Amino acid sequence: MAMIPSFFNNRRGGSIFDSFSAFDIWDPLKEFPFTSTSNSLLSRENSAFVNTRIDWKETPEAHVFKADLPGLKKEEVKVEIEDDRVLQISGDRNVEKEDKNDAWHRVERSSGKFLRRFRLPENAKMDQVKASMENGVLTVTVPKEEIKKPDVKAIEISG
Repeated sequence: MAMIPSFFNNRRGGSIFDSFSAFDIWDPLKEFPFTSTSNSLLSRENSAFVNTRIDWKETPEAHVFKADLPGLKKEEVKVEIEDDRVLQISGDRNVEKEDKNDAWHRVERSSGKFLRRFRLPENAKMDQVKASMENGVLTVTVPKEEIKKPDVKAIEISG
């Protein structure tokens, strides 16, 4: 019951009709480390890992990965291919320097290291992978080999 905001006993003394009374202070996910808004380094690193969003689509010609990496420069991101057909995207979001005179009200932007790995299918051309970054979006394109269909030869049935 503790996770449900109280309409009648809220902490700010507002009424149930005050739009910011109960809901502004209620954080249903505050117990989970990946959504914590505390300043601890551990929770910030977990947040960075969880918040690295990557889409993977397959076109007839390639596998295309798109990662949202706002605020990062291409020099802060690594794209690597391992021998066992694993694409690895990693990087580091720097923690903003804190001034002792600053009073933080909310920390929602993630910082710290992130790492995502994807096992690529057999038809991926590992030697032709290309990566580009524009407006905070990393695009990794992995061309596909054409799968040769076996030649089919009709055999005449004698009889």
